[in-house]
Amino acid sequence: MRAKITYLVTAAVLVFYFVLVGSRGVLLIEAGTLLTVTFGVAVLVLPVIGLWFLWKNTQFVRRANQLAAELDAEGGLPVDELKRTPSGRVDRESADEVFALRRAETEDAPGDWRSWFRLAVAYHDARDTPRARKAMQRAIALHDGKPAQTA
Repeated sequence: MRAKITYLVTAAVLVFYFVLVGSRGVLLIEAGTLLTVTFGVAVLVLPVIGLWFLWKNTQFVRRANQLAAELDAEGGLPVDELKRTPSGRVDRESADEVFALRRAETEDAPGDWRSWFRLAVAYHDARDTPRARKAMQRAIALHDGKPAQTA
């Protein structure tokens, strides 16, 4: 729940920022000189890119949460079997052991979105965010019946 609130607050702040920056871009364009119009258009590009990025990430998180809920309903969510350091962080060796199991599971069933979901969680636990994201994207694509992009 805390993560959702943090995400919503961050998204709201970003949207406010994009509106503020966008309004400044419009004011620059309304000034009507070649220089201000050029700067106004350049300033408007940033909120457009930011909104697109925010939208894509929101879709990704929503889809990943849907898969998690479906997997939870099936009783297939990965169990947290990781050892932790005294500070509460995941022990690296423990994460590597679980990752090896999840990778083998995924190699045995490369067309199963569930194994890719669990692999994504293992990548995340091993602090490999880019690969975790790619594995989750593959799980989403497989779940939706779309051809998965090769990594």
